Amino acid sequence: MSGNVLKLGIPKGSLQEATAALFGKAGYDIKISSRSYFPTIDDDEIECMLIRAQEMARYVADGLLDAGLTGKDWVQENRVEVVEIADLVYSKASSKPVRWVLAVPNDSPIQTVKDLEGKRIATEAVNMTIDYLKKHGVTAQVEFSWGATEVKPPKLADAIVEVTETGSSLRANNLRIVETLMESNTKFIMNKEAYEDPWKRDKVERLVMMLKGAMNANTKVGLLMNAPKSACDAIIKVLPEGTKPTIAELSDKEWVDLTVILEEKLVRDLVPELKKAGAEDIAEFPLNKVIH
Repeated sequence: MSGNVLKLGIPKGSLQEATAALFGKAGYDIKISSRSYFPTIDDDEIECMLIRAQEMARYVADGLLDAGLTGKDWVQENRVEVVEIADLVYSKASSKPVRWVLAVPNDSPIQTVKDLEGKRIATEAVNMTIDYLKKHGVTAQVEFSWGATEVKPPKLADAIVEVTETGSSLRANNLRIVETLMESNTKFIMNKEAYEDPWKRDKVERLVMMLKGAMNANTKVGLLMNAPKSACDAIIKVLPEGTKPTIAELSDKEWVDLTVILEEKLVRDLVPELKKAGAEDIAEFPLNKVIH
């Protein structure tokens, strides 16, 4: 251990389990107790603290944390300056970015942001909404929502600005999307002074490399197969363009082993074609990390 410590913020709430799972796949064992805001991690050079994603950027900007994971949306909402190290596109429901949307009841006459003039809007992202309205030259009353935002229209608000991954919660509450304010995904951010510290920057770069490697492996699998040398050209033609399999000679000099990394969704269509081209003993195996 070097004696240096990286103070790292882990997002509490909806991203908590997904973040711990990503770190686990990257090789870092984070244990989160329901009674503590200080998770343990099997790296003596990292000190973790659970912080709501909504507040993370502010604590990182102020230097109370060296680095943290939070959404692009909350960096913008807090109006702070941090160093954005990497995009980490993962969430509780999917690997796609989330959207902040303007939504209204299905029977509302509101069709565009211009129709919000003089209306009441409920949202957790007050600054984001004010900035969006200002951009479109609209004056409206924007109120902070403490939760259950989807149920507020039409009695408590004319419209809401809410985050969604699939839109299912909005549809369940008879709401329709009018416009998208922004797309957001998780970002690994650093304090500007911490970024200038060579040790902390190197520590973060190493950590981010492993996290990205774990994310890259989420949609990929490995394929291993045996084939006669005479079938190699036909097999390679079946593989996606640009794929470069590892080829190793077997004890039988006329046969080789081919190993390749592919998108998992392609395997079901490729395997029958590989078999037809001459491959045998085709085995699929999972991947933990893929470092580009």
